Amino acid sequence: MESNLDPRPHVPSPYLQQIRSLPVDFRLTDSHNSEPFEKSATTDAGNFHAISCAIAENGDLDSETVLGFEDTVRNMDQVTQESPYSGQTMSVEDRNSVGDEELCFGASPLPSLTPTHTSPKWSDTTPYAAKKKLQSWLKLSNENWVLGTILSTSGGESVISLPEGNVLKVTAENLLPANPDILDGVDDLMQLSYLHEPSVLYNLQYRYNQDIIYTKAGPVLIAINPFKEVPLYGNAYIYAYKRKSVESPHVYAIADTAIREMIRDEINQSIIISGESGAGKTETAKIAMQYLAALGGGSGIEYEILKTNPILEAFGNAKTSRNDNSSRFGKLIEIYFSETGKISGAKIQTFLLEKSRVVQCAEGERSYHIFYQLCAGAPPALREKLILKNADEYKYLSQCNCYEINRVDDAEQFRIVMEALDIVHVNKEDQESVFAMLAAVLWLGNVSFSVVDNENHVEAVEDEGLSAVAHLLGCNIKELKLALSTRHMRVGSDDIVQKLTLPQAIDTRDALAKSIYSCLFDWLVEQINKSLAVGKRRTGRSISILDIYGFESFDRNSFEQFCINYANERLQQHFNRHLFKLEQEEYVQDGIDWAKVDFEDNQDCLNLFEKKPLGLLSLLDEESTFPNGTDLTFANKLKQHLFSNSCFRGERGRAFTVSHFAGEVMYDTTGFLEKNRDLLHLDSIQLLCSCTCQLPRIFASNMLRQSEKPIVGPLYKSGGADSQKLSVATKFKGQLFQLMQRLENTTPHFIRCIKPNNFQSPGIYDQGLVLQQLRCCGVLEVVRISRSGFPTRMSHQKFARRYGFLLLENVAAKDPLGVSVAILHQFNIQPEMYQVGYTKLFFRTGQIGVLEDTRNRTLHGILRVQSSFRGHQARLYFKELSRGIANLQSFVRGEKTRKEFVTLLQRHRAAVVIQKQIKGRIAWKKFVNIHDASITIQSAIRGWLVRRCSGDVVLLQSARKKDKESDDVVVKSSVLAELQRRVLKAEAALRDKEEENDILRQRLQQYESRWSEYELKMKSMEEVWQKQMRSLQSSLSIAKRSLAIDDSDRNSDASVNLNDDRDFSWDSNGLRPMSAGLSVISRLAGEFEQRSQVFGDDAKFLVEVKSGQAEATLNPDRELRRLKQIFDAWKKDYSSRLRETKVILHKLGNEEGSGDKMRKKWWGRRNSSRIN
Repeated sequence: MESNLDPRPHVPSPYLQQIRSLPVDFRLTDSHNSEPFEKSATTDAGNFHAISCAIAENGDLDSETVLGFEDTVRNMDQVTQESPYSGQTMSVEDRNSVGDEELCFGASPLPSLTPTHTSPKWSDTTPYAAKKKLQSWLKLSNENWVLGTILSTSGGESVISLPEGNVLKVTAENLLPANPDILDGVDDLMQLSYLHEPSVLYNLQYRYNQDIIYTKAGPVLIAINPFKEVPLYGNAYIYAYKRKSVESPHVYAIADTAIREMIRDEINQSIIISGESGAGKTETAKIAMQYLAALGGGSGIEYEILKTNPILEAFGNAKTSRNDNSSRFGKLIEIYFSETGKISGAKIQTFLLEKSRVVQCAEGERSYHIFYQLCAGAPPALREKLILKNADEYKYLSQCNCYEINRVDDAEQFRIVMEALDIVHVNKEDQESVFAMLAAVLWLGNVSFSVVDNENHVEAVEDEGLSAVAHLLGCNIKELKLALSTRHMRVGSDDIVQKLTLPQAIDTRDALAKSIYSCLFDWLVEQINKSLAVGKRRTGRSISILDIYGFESFDRNSFEQFCINYANERLQQHFNRHLFKLEQEEYVQDGIDWAKVDFEDNQDCLNLFEKKPLGLLSLLDEESTFPNGTDLTFANKLKQHLFSNSCFRGERGRAFTVSHFAGEVMYDTTGFLEKNRDLLHLDSIQLLCSCTCQLPRIFASNMLRQSEKPIVGPLYKSGGADSQKLSVATKFKGQLFQLMQRLENTTPHFIRCIKPNNFQSPGIYDQGLVLQQLRCCGVLEVVRISRSGFPTRMSHQKFARRYGFLLLENVAAKDPLGVSVAILHQFNIQPEMYQVGYTKLFFRTGQIGVLEDTRNRTLHGILRVQSSFRGHQARLYFKELSRGIANLQSFVRGEKTRKEFVTLLQRHRAAVVIQKQIKGRIAWKKFVNIHDASITIQSAIRGWLVRRCSGDVVLLQSARKKDKESDDVVVKSSVLAELQRRVLKAEAALRDKEEENDILRQRLQQYESRWSEYELKMKSMEEVWQKQMRSLQSSLSIAKRSLAIDDSDRNSDASVNLNDDRDFSWDSNGLRPMSAGLSVISRLAGEFEQRSQVFGDDAKFLVEVKSGQAEATLNPDRELRRLKQIFDAWKKDYSSRLRETKVILHKLGNEEGSGDKMRKKWWGRRNSSRIN
């Protein structure tokens, strides 16, 4: 067809829309004048409505049928909103995994939560059956699932092609069937035909890759942490969910359902949020609170409720290896509502704060945020008052070597916490006390101990740390020292003081720090509850938000994981019972033949924990009462008494394994007894009682008050504190029972948070990690229970409208129930695979796929006819419409242009007239001003000239009188005064200038006198230099003459004795020093001539510079002084060298005289010998 071959895009007509969902449906109407192609594929709240079309009995559409659609499909209705896929609409999409072109469903709510699929052209004419290939899931060796296409099957083996191109031969037992492509990305996992692990993982990943982080699993909302901001929140979304214009899964939808059911049924509601650390529980709870505050706000209390989040996060959250903002406690926020649905108050309850993090945390982690925020953001006055230092100077904080979190400003967070404390009405005095307790905890970590005897007993060192703790707590430093170093025990009627060893003292110090922080946290929650209790008594309905730790299984699991997993066992039982109850109520309500489906309960595991006297908790409390009980004896006792329990298995050493609902977990009993006892000795409590600060006394009073409560079991430890009679496990068990009792009286709504990867990075989906969390949080259990029943449900009307056109007989007159039954019979669906209820059809898993395949094949053929017919109609309409629009536009534009031109011409003429008037007025004003100014200036100048020339005012006045008499000129007094004023002003200015000239002349004379002085000085200096030069020259000439005479005498003596060898050797030795003296004199003379020339030239140049004959950037006075200094220094040095030279020459002269005497003696001896 032409429409399939034309590559150009087609513009749809106003009443036609691009094909997004099939089949085509025409709205029902009783009017015979209805348009044959009335558009029904409109959007409502962003969801595409599918439209359907009926075909003839033979399945073909002839031209008569095409032209008579109105009569053929008058009884059809819209089907998209009746779709069994929660508003999913079917759209055309290119899917290579199953076929070249298939049909899929994709919701597109408003605001958009899912992507909108475009509809490519249907140019492939390959028969649908030839393109249909069977796909299955295969589990790889790395435990990941992969979707492959089955190429062939023979016997019990199948050949499957993987996406990478690999072809494997596997047994049929290793394959799991894949869901139809229309179910990709469904927003409710219950709609999947095949409910197994790979289908659930693929559906969640399909939505996660498109930033759709919320998916329903029956009554459970699955929230996958995106680790980035996603555009799914804000006032627009809150308004959309409030008006029910959006049906996609969301936390807003859960909160909206809770508040509506509370008002409608008058039953308290609860939102239970669980998940492992880093899954986003805290953020999810805040999002739910934001929605409730938006819907129930108005009284102002909702703002206080939202401001509790930064306080609880600062004091109860910390950075761990898995999460930068991990909640280290569980909390239940109960929000109370008035009869009109407005928030009237709230109450917060906390569970199992991780106190050990105060004194110890792993490498790369941090303690609670508030410590770092206090050190970074405290103002100077507060820092000085609390003796605060940097975080790295406290041992409790420096042991983990982590002080900051990326993209988090601790100082700014501290400011937010202080604002939140003001909003929840914690006064400034109490705030300072809170910060003082925090500083005291930090300083306790810096308290050190020293050994005092041979038995390794220690005492606290009185250093900066101990004095700071005493100052902040308001206690005596000696009492603090004794409380940390000794222990008082009562044995019988005697009081014994026991000195502590170093490990015992460190434990006592850490126990005090943990107790102060724990009591501070509880006190802070109590103050918040007092602030939020406004109006609570005026209502009886509430919504509780439970943000509690999820199931945890690490490489090493300790006491905290033991309590956390026990709480999750209780919550899982509550979850299973509620889920099964809802399923059964719906089956009974619709009157179907329902046989009760048994599912594996976790009651055996709960009995393992709670059974008395041989349960895990009972045995733990019992072992905690023994003074000599250790973690090893506790582990051995568990193995001895619980070896026959199916949920328990003993391991080597101190370990044991418990089979939880989510899998087996191995616990290490190291530290179990110490953490369960959580002892704070009576000495430490008495120390707190003696403090002058109010908060430590309140903490001590609360601990003593708890000790007066009735004791459950023998939990008293000999030598321990009276306030610690209840163990941590027993307290937690009591809190958990109260929590479960409260939840049992509410309608629960479940949110399971999932962490997609351990790197906290967006876009990464780890199948193994997600699967583990799905098992741990019970989502797969929900799927398993639903799979045993009838997970696919559809009303009779929806089923008839969706599949009624597939019947081969005319069903126009039948009711929806009859149409539904006829469809089931036509496709041979077995009776045990479905149930017909009063209002719905219930199908077991996989049964809807057969009907969808047939429907897809039928729609595939309809699509080809529709694409050609609609394309042809659209092109005809477009061409006709284009011609009409072009003609209309030409007339309209011409008329518009003519009107605009007339208006523009009128404006131009008016502008020209206005400009002419304005320019003329401006020119006239300018001329008048210049004329007046010229006259004024001329009069002033003329008057001044007259006064200057006459020099006599009297004559001037007489001349004025004569002129006045002769010329009859009338001068006004004001003009004359103005002229006189100007003349006086000019005379004053002239006098000023003359004074300035006098001053300048004086300065010139001063400069000339100074210059004459400088010339005299220069002449005197030059005369002095010339005299010195002449004296030096005379000295040099005398020295030269004396040296010349001595040289001539030596030469004559040397010529007499030239023939004698001995005489030659003696004379040569005498000539060497004389020649050296001559060379020195020559060098001195040369240096004198050179230096005299240099000094003379420099002095002459400076004189020329100073007189202005030469130009230079130097200061001549300073250079002359510097030149004189250089000359004096050289003169002194030269004179000393000249004197040294004279001395040497004098010595040489003496040596020559002695030499003459020796020669005379030698000559006399020689002559006498000759005579003899």
